[in-house]
Amino acid sequence: MILSMDEIVNAICLHMAERKGVQPTDVTVELSWEEDTGYSAEVHVQGRSQYLVEANMIEAILRYLHSEYNIRAYREQVRLDLDEEITAIVQN
Repeated sequence: MILSMDEIVNAICLHMAERKGVQPTDVTVELSWEEDTGYSAEVHVQGRSQYLVEANMIEAILRYLHSEYNIRAYREQVRLDLDEEITAIVQN
């Protein structure tokens, strides 16, 4: 299974909204990849910004897989990939 960049953003929005007690529409996310630091996400909630590292992004994806697809996956089964956009590859 492959999650698109939009689904990764949705996963992070849902995850952060739940953690911060806000609506998912109150969360904005910008994904990035840097050669030195790898994958990250800049998250804005209520005027504050926060950076998530790859492990935090995968945690959000795992919760999203469970809540939206009823799939219980483990951290080792999810890999972020960069082609034309950032995607998440989920192994069975």
